[in-house]
Parts: sequence; structure tokens; C-alpha cells
Amino acid sequence: MIELFDDEENDRGQVGIGTLIVFIAMVLVAAIAAGVLINTAGFLQSSAEESGEQSSAQVTNRLQVVNAAGSDIQTSGTAQVTTVEVTVKKAPGADNVDLDTTTAQWVSDDGTFNVVSDNVQGQDGTSGDATFGITAFQDDDSSIDTSSVLNDPADRAVMTFRTDSVDSGDNTSPSVETISATLDEGSTATIKLNTQAGGETTATLVVPESLSGKSAVSL
Repeated sequence: MIELFDDEENDRGQVGIGTLIVFIAMVLVAAIAAGVLINTAGFLQSSAEESGEQSSAQVTNRLQVVNAAGSDIQTSGTAQVTTVEVTVKKAPGADNVDLDTTTAQWVSDDGTFNVVSDNVQGQDGTSGDATFGITAFQDDDSSIDTSSVLNDPADRAVMTFRTDSVDSGDNTSPSVETISATLDEGSTATIKLNTQAGGETTATLVVPESLSGKSAVSL
């Protein structure tokens, strides 16, 4: 007895298996694509958050200059200020600011000089044309004296800069390396303070037209 097979039913089964294979392949491709998109979106979000934090830190984590004064006035020859004391505090909204990792750029008619803290000069490759000293003016928890860090809005620190012409033996920070510049009567200079986060503060120093008879002046 001869059995007859229905070719139409066989064809339908083959088509169904083919459709299932295609469907599974599409699902796998979609899953892989979705995974790539999710990973990419996560990476972009992380990068955006990191960039936002860095941009915010550059704006907020900076110093604010309270005042600047000149002292150790040299009167022999051309009268000039030889020591500059800049009192600073951390800006409103700023995190703790480490003055040892803060750099300064002195710009005047004599040139541009990169100045670093005298606590780090020569350490871990840190090098500058000169150094500035750090002393506490107002500091309830001694964070400035122990680690040169401004950690409270009330903290005040004094950054001391000196020029090459300094000859006074009464300076409080003899370890400060001098800047190859002068501040004569009527001259100006600019100090740019850059914190580790990238926040920049600019202070313009203006020497009075006459230094005669003065031991210290406001700049």
C-alpha cells in the first residue's frame, strides 16, 4: 500500500521554522543593539556629569582676595615695595581650598613669573620661578598652619610675595624665593591665583605714586 504525503503541509512546516529562526535572529540583534545603546547612554551620562562637576568646580572652587598690602619699602635709590601680602579666603560656595596646590602667576613690566608655594617647591617635580609664603591670619582649627587648607568661610590666609630687591632682615618668611621684578612708585602688577580645581582669581596691584615716609601701603 502506497502512502501519499501532503507536500503542502511539509512546505508550511518549513516556512514556519524559517520564520521562527528569522524572528529569533531579530530579537538577538535588537537585544545586542539595545545593550550597546544602554552602555553608550551610560557612558555619555557619566562623561556629562564629570564635565559638569569639573566646570562647576572651576567656577566655585576658587579664592577671593580680601585685600593686598605692600611693605618692606625700600627708599635707597628708587623707592619701591619689596614685599606684597595678599589676604585670601575661599569664595562663597567653594569646597576646601589647598593653598599648597594653588599656583600664582605674577605679570608685570618685568615679565611673567610662575610662583608656587614654598612648601612644595622641588617636591614631586613641582617647580616655579619663585615661591610664596603662607601664614594664617584667621583660622579657628589650625587647618592653615597644619596643612595650608582653607576649610571654613571665616578662614583667612596671607600669601607673601617678594621681589629681588628685598633687603630687609625683618621678614617673617625668609624661605620665600624672590620674584625677578620690582614695584616702583606708580607701577602696577597682576597676580593670577589658580586653585587645583582650575578656579582663577585675578588681583591687580597698584603702587601709590609716592612711597616717601611710608612703611606700608595698600595696593
